[in-house]
Amino acid sequence: MASTCSSLISLATCLVILVNLLAHSAEAARAFFVFGDSLVDNGNNNYLATTARADSPPYGIDYPTHQPTGRFSNGLNIPDIISEHLGAESTLPYLSPALRGQKLLVGSNFASAGIGILNDTGVQFANIIRISQQLEYFQQYQQRLSALVGAAEAKRVVNQALVLITLGGNDFVNNYYLVPFSFRSRQFSLPDYVRYLISEYKKILMRIYELGGRRVLVTGTGPLGCVPAELAQRSRDGSCDPELQRASGLFNPQLEKAINQLNSKYRSNVFIAANTGKTHADFISNPQAFGFVTSKRACCGQGPYNGLGLCTVASNLCPNRNLYAFWDPFHPSERANRIIVSQFMTGSTEYMNPMNLSTILAMDEST
Repeated sequence: MASTCSSLISLATCLVILVNLLAHSAEAARAFFVFGDSLVDNGNNNYLATTARADSPPYGIDYPTHQPTGRFSNGLNIPDIISEHLGAESTLPYLSPALRGQKLLVGSNFASAGIGILNDTGVQFANIIRISQQLEYFQQYQQRLSALVGAAEAKRVVNQALVLITLGGNDFVNNYYLVPFSFRSRQFSLPDYVRYLISEYKKILMRIYELGGRRVLVTGTGPLGCVPAELAQRSRDGSCDPELQRASGLFNPQLEKAINQLNSKYRSNVFIAANTGKTHADFISNPQAFGFVTSKRACCGQGPYNGLGLCTVASNLCPNRNLYAFWDPFHPSERANRIIVSQFMTGSTEYMNPMNLSTILAMDEST
C-alpha cells in the first residue's frame, strides 16, 4: 500500500482512501457503548487501585480463555451477549491500552464496578470511575475517533451506535442500605430518595443525548431483595427482603416514566426502558422453568446461600454454572445473562418499552 501511494497517487488521495476504508469498517457492525456498574463492567476496574475487582479465579472460569477478565461473571456478561447479537466483537474497556486504531470503531465500555447514579455511592471502593467521569471519557473517546476517521464520520458512528446504561442498584445496596442509619437514609425517606435518584438519572440520560446517543437502552434494577447476598444477611427462610423489594418496586416504574418523558421531550424513541426487574423476577420466582436448580443460592461464595464475602479460590464453587441463576452473591450467571438479553431482543412491551432491540435494529437498518 505504501509503495502504491508514493508511486501512483498523491499522499492526500491515499489518506482519503484510508479514511474511506475505515468508514466502511465502521458500517460493518454498529458501534456499541456501555456505561454503568459491575453488571456491565468488562475490565476497567482491572486498571484501578480498587477492591471492586473481578480479576482473580474463579471469575472467568467459563470465559473462552477460562481466565478472569474483570467481568463479574463466570463467563460472558450482558454487553458481550448484546455484541454477539450485533454481529460484533466485544467492546474493550476504555482504560485498555488495546483500545486504539480500528478497535475504536467497535465502540467502548466505560463501566466501572461499584458506581451508582450518585457520586457518593461506592465510596468504600475508593478508585472507581464515577458516571460523570465515564461521560468525560466518552467525550475523550469521540475526540480520538475524530482523529482517526474525521469529525463527520465520528459523529455518524456515535449517532448510529447502540448505547447501554445500567445504574441504580448500588445506590440502594451500597449507599442507602449499606449500613443502618446511613447518611442517605437519614437525609431522605425511601420515596423521596427514589425521586432524587430519578431526577439525577434524568440529567445523566440527557447528557448522553447531548453527547450524541440516539439509541439508549436503559435497564432498571433487578429484584434487589432476592439476590443471595441479601438473603444471607436479611432472610431467615429464603424469602426476599421486603424493604429492598420496596426500593426496586418504587424505582423501576419511576425510571420508565422518566424515560417516556424524555422521549416526549426529544420527540423520538431515543431511550428504551428494559424491565430487567421483571426478567429477573421470572427466573427467581420459577427457576426450574428456565432450567435452573436454584435462584437463591449463588454458584460461588460462602455462608448462607453462598451469599457472604467475595467469590475467591477459597469459596464453594458449583460444578455446573448453567444450573444457577446467580454466579456470585450479586451477579447473574452467564446463562442468566443470556435470558436477560433474549428479553432485550424479543421481549414484549411488558419487558421492553416502547419496543424491543430486534425491532430497533430492523427499523434502523431500513432507514
